Amino acid sequence: MKTILGLHMYQFIVVSLSTTMIFFGLKKFFSGQQGQSLLKLTVRIIVWGGMATVALFPQLTNKLADIIGLEGNINAVILTGFLLVFLIIFKILSVVERIEQHISDLTRQQALDESPVTKHKQQD
Repeated sequence: MKTILGLHMYQFIVVSLSTTMIFFGLKKFFSGQQGQSLLKLTVRIIVWGGMATVALFPQLTNKLADIIGLEGNINAVILTGFLLVFLIIFKILSVVERIEQHISDLTRQQALDESPVTKHKQQD
């Protein structure tokens, strides 16, 4: 199988994708862009960093398989599991952040509605 810089094609793709995803997460976080909390950034780094680590050092999964008691190569299972967990966690985080934003909007609106200044303007 052909290699690029000593990496197999799948390793190059996974590491490139992981690096890109971590970079964009850091960029969003440090630019203060909405939707990128510290929790979401941490999860992104752990998941994508884990995928890159498994891709670069596939022997780690063999050691993990030995420790757990599984036989055979479980790299594909671990990579697939990382991807699925990543997608599920980010979906849940997005829903939670959207709910938090709705709660904040409702709380602000309720505070404005109950404000004496707003009530005084409505009476005029």
